[in-house]
Amino acid sequence: MKDVSVFIQNLYQLFNDRKIEEIVAHMDEDVKWANAMDGNFVYGPEAVREYWTKQFEVISSKVKPLTIEVENGVVKVHVHQVVHDVNGALLADQVRDHYFRLKNDKIIEFGIRENEIDDAGWTF
Repeated sequence: MKDVSVFIQNLYQLFNDRKIEEIVAHMDEDVKWANAMDGNFVYGPEAVREYWTKQFEVISSKVKPLTIEVENGVVKVHVHQVVHDVNGALLADQVRDHYFRLKNDKIIEFGIRENEIDDAGWTF
């Protein structure tokens, strides 16, 4: 992949625009994706699609990448995330770290780590 930063920024814009199909097209068929609502993972693009469809029925979130770093094959994205419920009440306004692993220009893993958790608490 020529420019990981541009790829990642585009993914977040697609997410904020709720263009699920365009994001899913960038996922490996065996993608492992963090399910922040349930605290586990979903596997495969169809499961991610279902997860987001369910998520967007109960919350509205906007996520803005602040910094993007690549180290040892992991893309770390420091993000500002604002989440509202369906009635517009603020649920969260926080900074978190998102992690991606890419292979052959496809997302193979995505994970989340809150900044308060040290690196030892993070696992893919």
